[in-house]
Amino acid sequence: MMKPINDRVVVKPAPAEEKTQGGIIIPDTAKEKPQRGEIVAVGPGKDGNLMTVAVGDIVLYGKYSGQELNYQGTDYLIMREDDILVILEK
Repeated sequence: MMKPINDRVVVKPAPAEEKTQGGIIIPDTAKEKPQRGEIVAVGPGKDGNLMTVAVGDIVLYGKYSGQELNYQGTDYLIMREDDILVILEK
């Protein structure tokens, strides 16, 4: 698995919505990038500051946050902890 450095985290984005709540199917060209995901790896922190997030946390992040990465056939995002907006209750 990946091991991020400093204050970076690896997030597995949630899948894009396939249809609206009303049942309308969304074509691939109109799907928005997900802004929600699960933390799968956490760096040690930076400048003596410990990380707030932990592996398994479900988080919301900015629309254009992070660097996209495909690792062993799975899509991930690598981002700084500061790009995370909120940790959702489990």
